[in-house]
Amino acid sequence: MTSKQTYSVCFCWRRRFKLALAEAPSEIKTLFEEYSENEFMTPSHLKRFLVEVQRQEKATEEDAQAIIDSFRHFPRRGAGLNLETFFKYLFSDDNPPLLPSHGVHHDMTLPLSHYFIYTGHNSYLTGNQLSSDCSDVPIINALKRGVRVIELDIWPNASKDNIDVLHGRTLTTPVELIRCLRSIKDHAFVASEYPVVITLEDHLTPDLQAKVAEMVTETFGDILFTPNSESVKEFPSPESLKKRIIISTKPPKEYLEAKEKEKGDDSQHEKEKGDDSQHGKALGEDEAWGKEVPSLKGGTIEDYKDYNVDEDLNDEEEFDESDKSHHNEAPEYRRLIAIHAGKPKGGLAECLKVDPDKVRRLSLSEQQLEKAAINHGQQIVRFTQRNILRVYPKGTRIDSSNYNPLIGWMHGAQMVAFNMQGYGRSLWLMHGMFRANGGCGYVKKPNFLLETGPDDEVFNPKAKLPVKTTLKVTVYMGEGWYYDFKHTHFDQYSPPDFYTRVS
Repeated sequence: MTSKQTYSVCFCWRRRFKLALAEAPSEIKTLFEEYSENEFMTPSHLKRFLVEVQRQEKATEEDAQAIIDSFRHFPRRGAGLNLETFFKYLFSDDNPPLLPSHGVHHDMTLPLSHYFIYTGHNSYLTGNQLSSDCSDVPIINALKRGVRVIELDIWPNASKDNIDVLHGRTLTTPVELIRCLRSIKDHAFVASEYPVVITLEDHLTPDLQAKVAEMVTETFGDILFTPNSESVKEFPSPESLKKRIIISTKPPKEYLEAKEKEKGDDSQHEKEKGDDSQHGKALGEDEAWGKEVPSLKGGTIEDYKDYNVDEDLNDEEEFDESDKSHHNEAPEYRRLIAIHAGKPKGGLAECLKVDPDKVRRLSLSEQQLEKAAINHGQQIVRFTQRNILRVYPKGTRIDSSNYNPLIGWMHGAQMVAFNMQGYGRSLWLMHGMFRANGGCGYVKKPNFLLETGPDDEVFNPKAKLPVKTTLKVTVYMGEGWYYDFKHTHFDQYSPPDFYTRVS
């Protein structure tokens, strides 16, 4: 199909040229013929298409007329859409993949552990993990997008009398904590009214912890959620925490002891960086657009046969929750913590134990999760039914790249933390996931991750399930290009409302 255009030459005569337009695929032509008459789609035809094909049950003829009017600058006959303008409509902003009017429609009255939560990692970094600036700008951008978990690494400033946010033991330039807190307050609920969680990676002395408590309390005031007791049997719901700020961190520990442990971690951290640098850089399209999302399969048992998950649990982001050296801690700081984090002593089995009288947050790196899932997949699922699991990128992702989020989600991990300042397909997948449920930053986990069977069994992520339904979707990307993919529906998976879109 072509469209003829003219232009003037020297103001004397007009020349005519042809502008090639994308040819509508045969499926679109068939669809147009079914919902048009005499090569025309009137408002009543378009309304029927919106209701029957696009599943926009509340669409009216007025809505259809508004769509037609938006294409009035295109050459056409009469007051309707021809095939060309109908095809253009399918690619326009008037036909989004997810209907914004659908809004929040998941049950938001369940405990926080029942939801996937839009989570950032090192939310203050503007670029790479080693030398970029720290700023409140990426925090603001994340909140505007709907991110609900912001991570701040807090350290003493150079004079040891105030608190900075920076990526420790790197060349990143710091930003003051108070600036980040004020920006969070100003932008927390611009995109969503559901709660924002601030996860703190604390490297402070007790006197500076007390100063943080004062800053947080004065900045957030009444919107700060503080629990009635240190341990709770069940997390509150997103609905009950609307427009509230929640603090999550490990219980305080004496700064000097933590510092000694961090020194011991440095040599291993440097070794990992050296190993990773040998892999080289992506080239061509992968360099421009990011690598394909890695396979869900991860490694094999053979790959990890010499790997000891229990030893690797002693990473730089956490320390033993059972440590008793809290005699100098700031009590006012400890009282702020609504979601307690930390790893108990004893290795992975102890970490994944479910305490019926207390809920908590556990953090695992992407590697730890991938390798723990080989033999402990069901224990992870059981843990995440009541507790919160946070997964974060491995330390060698110095370019702020990301990993496959699906392995975290399929094991029930609520906080799959991503470098939001990065790029690539994994990040696109993350952003797409949280367009669901009105873009509020909380997506309810599917029931199979929350239920237990008659013998107290839970979902097994490694189980091979019979295919119940295969949904084939064709995505048209303009200029005649299209991409086919399949969505497989298993017996134990009941997806949320799914609207098949033509575009």
